[in-house]
Amino acid sequence: MFDGSMAMSFHSLKYPSHMMGNVHKHRVLHRTMKNPILAVPPSSTLLQTDESGNLPESKNSSGSDAASTNSDSASLFINQATTVGIIGGVSVDSTLNFLKKLVQWSSKDGGDSLPFVLCSDPVLNKQLLSHERSHFPLLSTKRESSRMDHTPIVGNLQSKRAFLERSGVQCIVMPCHISHSWHDEISRGCSVPFLHMGECVARELKNAKLKPLEAGSPLRIGVLATNATLTAGFYQEKLQREGFEVVLPDKATMEHTVIPAIEALNRKDMEGARNLLRIALQVLLVRAVNTVILASDHMHDLLPRDDPLLKKCVDPMDALARSTIHWAQSVEKVKRNKDEF
Repeated sequence: MFDGSMAMSFHSLKYPSHMMGNVHKHRVLHRTMKNPILAVPPSSTLLQTDESGNLPESKNSSGSDAASTNSDSASLFINQATTVGIIGGVSVDSTLNFLKKLVQWSSKDGGDSLPFVLCSDPVLNKQLLSHERSHFPLLSTKRESSRMDHTPIVGNLQSKRAFLERSGVQCIVMPCHISHSWHDEISRGCSVPFLHMGECVARELKNAKLKPLEAGSPLRIGVLATNATLTAGFYQEKLQREGFEVVLPDKATMEHTVIPAIEALNRKDMEGARNLLRIALQVLLVRAVNTVILASDHMHDLLPRDDPLLKKCVDPMDALARSTIHWAQSVEKVKRNKDEF
């Protein structure tokens, strides 16, 4: 829906169906959006970007026209102290689900939703998907199963970060689990706060003042995710830093429940995937974990919202959205204090 584009918004997405389009020589080419929840409001702008995060010049535009378009677009955000930059990941749907939460939660008290710039690139989507599949031999092609060079992925993510910085955003987030495998490399030298989803969820769990399920035992947090995310180890690192003992699925659980669940998902066997996921969660929960971080959007969406097992899980995307809103509130508080003096 937003593939290959940068979306700019200053209002809530809770609008009836509107038109959205691509800026092309100061002219808007419209197409109707059918989803009433995800429709971008009329004052928003959608700018087409290339793989490197640049705005391509129109064949019908002069160089000065193209430069003017870039400058005008960026200038929209220069004075917005709470503008959030969002780098989309392996799933466009999960990116939009995160954006929906960010908009709705930031405006739930009747205020304006947070302004944002969204970068979503279909090339990056495919790169990240190939990386995930390379950790599941049964799902990957022979080419994907070979040792992957992550340099193109990191370079692509770094270019998105640089583009967002040039756009004037004041904070950057990545609503994608696997992208955080390279968070340190991507965020190094960033001129604005670059939130880490693992840190956000670990901090929330720390602040929750959980009690061990067994007397004298450490606080245990389970993590259920794809092989690629678990291998990257950033959730384990952030949780251990906060003093938690991390419990991961053992080899048998991965081979007989988690991997088959993902295979079932790819076959569109939702019921089979759902049953396997329930087994994987139950195996973790019997090991006296306080809660399970379900770090996979596809698996998280498998269970009904009222499922008892889902209530024992936490979604890192929720923690990232809440942390982003908290950052914006802190910025606004500082601004109000300065205005008073």
